Amino acid sequence: MKFLTIDDFDFKGKTVFLRVDMNCPIDPDTLEISGTKRIEEIIETINSLNSAKIVIASHQGRVGNKDYTSMEKHAEVLEKLLNRKVTYVNDVIGSAAQNEIKKLNDGEILLLDNLRLCAEENYEFSGSNAAKTIMVRRLSKLLDLCVLDSFPSAHRSHPSIVGFPYVLPACAGRLVEKEVKKLDEIMGVAKAPHVLVLGGKKVEDRLEAIRLLIENGRADHVLLTGLIGNVFLRAQGRIRSTIGIKRENEIVAKAHTLIGEFPDVFSTPVDVAIEQDGKRVELDIRELNKDDEIYDLGPKTIEHYGKIISEAGTVFISGPAGFFEKEDFGYGTKALLEAVASSMATTIVSGGHLSSALKKFGLVEKITHISTAGGALVRYLTATKLPMIKALEESAEKYKAKK
Repeated sequence: MKFLTIDDFDFKGKTVFLRVDMNCPIDPDTLEISGTKRIEEIIETINSLNSAKIVIASHQGRVGNKDYTSMEKHAEVLEKLLNRKVTYVNDVIGSAAQNEIKKLNDGEILLLDNLRLCAEENYEFSGSNAAKTIMVRRLSKLLDLCVLDSFPSAHRSHPSIVGFPYVLPACAGRLVEKEVKKLDEIMGVAKAPHVLVLGGKKVEDRLEAIRLLIENGRADHVLLTGLIGNVFLRAQGRIRSTIGIKRENEIVAKAHTLIGEFPDVFSTPVDVAIEQDGKRVELDIRELNKDDEIYDLGPKTIEHYGKIISEAGTVFISGPAGFFEKEDFGYGTKALLEAVASSMATTIVSGGHLSSALKKFGLVEKITHISTAGGALVRYLTATKLPMIKALEESAEKYKAKK
């Protein structure tokens, strides 16, 4: 690794900006946190910074979505896990946040509100331009060091990720350090055939990653589920319904191009589940009406995908297969995870939703590596240099002689 770690610094008496990723699954009905895995993962790093004044920052959800909430409940969960007081401030860069940072004593912890409440955090910047944002200019004056431990966000070049390491000595937290070591180790011994199982809602991020994975020999078979599965079904002309994503026609066209370039790689669902009168109803893809909304995979698709998974040398799965938060539509996600867990392949499970699902279904011990990262992990496996890793490496070059 070309970046510095927590072991390279003395944090005693220092005010530390700790960028983590506590972007948790949120129950769409109760708006309560439904999975705490990402919060649990940062405990080791916080404990390693025990002598510092710790300013924790994270985002939650995306603007306009139901999971776009404050960090107040995250603070409560974190406090229980740490068994230490965590002060929460309903502010990010304003006077309230700045005053709380100034009041910190050694060993105390402050959690800022959702970073994406700042408009700047919703855009991508180069490191030098991120350093000029209001967020970085205001807060960096109150900070001594930066610790980046948000591997699930490592593919984003937001100010909190690439701006602070541009102006402050920075190092990787325990999670980032472990993820990079483990992934490099796994990919060094990974064997073909490589099976990629993709689901979830983040479609646009995945399309170029799919191309890179195929071109780098990391995806011999791509099994599609969830919203991205619907995109490819539409591209194949097998469903007529609208998918409900931004720039839908453009996204479908990109999927159509990928199918044309790699015709033998992709598998799409042959049967699915919809909701009728509050109940699960399974249909062949050909039986779908235009207004039917796909909520899950059907048993024929699971059987087909399961056979491909059973013959794999390496399996990477990211994103749920459907609306698994609803009890009647968790079948596909559970069945695919069980198929992955029972295979003889090297297995990597990615993303906060699937990490929570593995725990729920009692499959944690049967997986080679579990990461709460989704898009970042996909990008890392393509050998693409992630913005966070690049920022850490550049900071190491800049500050290692001064530490």
